[in-house]
Amino acid sequence: MPALEHRPTVAPPAPGPPSWRIWVTALLDLLFPPFCPVCRQGLGEGRRDPLCGACWAGLERIGGPRCRVCGLPFSEFPAARPLATPGSHLCGGCRHHPLPFDYARAGARYGDVTRAALHALKFAGRRAMAAPLGDLLAEMGVDSLPVAAPDLLVPVPLHRRRQRERGFNQALLLARRLGRAWGVPVRPDVLARVVETRPQTEVAPDARRSNVRGAFTLRRPELVAGRHVIIIDDIFTTGSTATACALAVKDGGAAVVGVLTVARAL
Repeated sequence: MPALEHRPTVAPPAPGPPSWRIWVTALLDLLFPPFCPVCRQGLGEGRRDPLCGACWAGLERIGGPRCRVCGLPFSEFPAARPLATPGSHLCGGCRHHPLPFDYARAGARYGDVTRAALHALKFAGRRAMAAPLGDLLAEMGVDSLPVAAPDLLVPVPLHRRRQRERGFNQALLLARRLGRAWGVPVRPDVLARVVETRPQTEVAPDARRSNVRGAFTLRRPELVAGRHVIIIDDIFTTGSTATACALAVKDGGAAVVGVLTVARAL
């Protein structure tokens, strides 16, 4: 089994910014007042650059009891009930249609603030938005995962033409931020998107799985064999993209496959 860049560990909390950086930030704020790309207000107290404190607090975190596999909060569907078997809390969908990944978790609901923040990152070129959105993932903590700490993070790849047009892969930026916080290696070379599919937002929900079928290929099976791999993406809607990526990674012999996204459409 090949070694990764470094041994995955749970990183200690990051120290606060040095005093000189605080003074420089204050000076730049005075000369060039910063505005939040979501609400257009000044950043102010509690800011998570480039998000203001109010928008950072306005990201609707997902908590409470949830499906052990797909991460769906049971509060969203009051009629859903866990199985009677202890420890097997599953929603109706996961009971009847098993998924190829072992678990999925999201940082926040796909509400107004989260949607605007992701749009600023993906479509307005605000790469700095990957910092607070990556922090949103990191604040869930390794201990919140249903299994032991992951061995590597794999961002969902873009097709090379779309990445040239956008100039970056938002999933990779998010994965790097999370990887630094958790002390887990990021490997963007594991998966490749070999078919240029239509954006999932332009496809009807019941056609999204067929839209991405065969779109991803596993390039480095030796890196995932026998390991706990987490796939990183920006949003979980129908789970079609996560499913396609998980199938490719599972085919490479991964022991556990998780999915982490900034947002979950509920």
